Amino acid sequence: MFKLRFDNAFVRDLPGDPERGARLRQVEGALYSRVDPAPVAAPRLLAHSAEMAARLGLGADDLASPAFAEVFGGNRLLDGMQPWAANYGGHQFGHWAGQLGDGRAISLGEAIDAQGGRWELQLKGAGPTPYSRGADGRAVLRSSIREFLCSEAMHHLGVPTTRALSLVGTGDTVVRDMFYDGHPQDEPGAIVCRAAPSFIRFGNFELPFSRNDVPLLRQLADFTIRRDFPELGGSGEARYAEWFGQVCERTARTVAHWMRVGFVHGVMNTDNMSILGLTLDYGPYGWIDDFDPDWTPNTTDALRRRYRFGQQPNVAWWNLGRLAGALVPLFGDTGALQAGLDRYAAAYAEADRATTAAKLGLAECRDDDTALMESLHAAMRDGTMDMTLTFRALSDAEAGTLSPDLFGEAFYDEERRNAVEPALRDWLQRYATRLADDPLAPAQRRAKMRAANPRYVLRNYLAQEAIDRAAQGDAGGISELLDVMRRPYDDQPGREQYARRRPDWAREKPGCSMLSCSS
Repeated sequence: MFKLRFDNAFVRDLPGDPERGARLRQVEGALYSRVDPAPVAAPRLLAHSAEMAARLGLGADDLASPAFAEVFGGNRLLDGMQPWAANYGGHQFGHWAGQLGDGRAISLGEAIDAQGGRWELQLKGAGPTPYSRGADGRAVLRSSIREFLCSEAMHHLGVPTTRALSLVGTGDTVVRDMFYDGHPQDEPGAIVCRAAPSFIRFGNFELPFSRNDVPLLRQLADFTIRRDFPELGGSGEARYAEWFGQVCERTARTVAHWMRVGFVHGVMNTDNMSILGLTLDYGPYGWIDDFDPDWTPNTTDALRRRYRFGQQPNVAWWNLGRLAGALVPLFGDTGALQAGLDRYAAAYAEADRATTAAKLGLAECRDDDTALMESLHAAMRDGTMDMTLTFRALSDAEAGTLSPDLFGEAFYDEERRNAVEPALRDWLQRYATRLADDPLAPAQRRAKMRAANPRYVLRNYLAQEAIDRAAQGDAGGISELLDVMRRPYDDQPGREQYARRRPDWAREKPGCSMLSCSS
């Protein structure tokens, strides 16, 4: 039997619910409830992250053992595990939703790796909790595959994110109405083991504030700083202010990475925002195919498009404003909180300029370069050009041979291609002039661009192909796709099919374009 070393600070140092078990209830004065995973019929390991397993000191024999699937399928516990579900609230689609909590996620414990790193191991889909709000607490195979793959793909893209250790099939079926249209179906169940130094969210602070429980709010803030921001010095309001400022800066950098690679989170509620600035909760996410700042992958958001691609930086700022409001009782005045929000704006602007320089292969981003990038974005939108393919083609181009033809594989519509070619030709002339005035050598430029512009991203249709295979009993597509996503910036001969634009058949197919929150 394999072993892990646990130091469960969250349940040791913070107040918990005196009642144990999954009975639905409002939980006040506590930050978590103790609840065990519900056993499943036949746990079987479908895929794992070799990197996360190695980080935790787990070898091939550990992964192959029946005990591994039993533990990470929720059927048994290791020594030191103390399962719990966290209690938090949140703003959902701009409205306060009250108590939410971990409705289908159960944390097993905080494992300590050989380097001293802390990894909270959390099972998503492990059964009901006090926060399941009448649901079954389970997850289906399709959503679990998507979360497993995207957690690791984002890590390899260099985007701050929670990680995934394993994907376990449960042997049970789960009833889901994928598009909430009155057509529920039995689907195979699965459980993802997520890993992160912390799963604390903005909503963890919002809930005690909403209940005027200032002592609990202060206790959580002090704990979070002590455990997750140990480098912070000082005391009192100055310490809280620096902490909030760092949260703002981390959030800004993460969202800037999303915009760099074309990722759309899809459901940026405050209960899905990490206090560490990690990308958290992979539900109806997607990558931009044809460039459209107004696109959202979330069917629930199709009308308002609150969480559309181009709006993500503003939504993050709004969410930080809700966190700031929850932290007001810790401050004598709101000046320090406003300063933190200003740090977000400055950090995002700085990161955005760095993104522009990197994606265009410039030594630095001058003021005129932001307009140059905006002009390219406009041409990409008007020409229905694939974001990933456009920037990668630009990365591979020689400065002296720039022409609209280099974008040939990026266009989704021939008529709109013809219409936008004059604007593209003009833009390329401006770009060539700018490169001539830049100090980077051609080899340096290409290296910088290729490190910022991925060749491979986890397009929805690629994930759906792996899901379809797994639903037929072949889980091999999951590991194959993950292996491609391990080196997203490298050319991988023989794997060109993973770098193509979205095929026409995937334009409207469920799972390949927009998805619901149950996806």
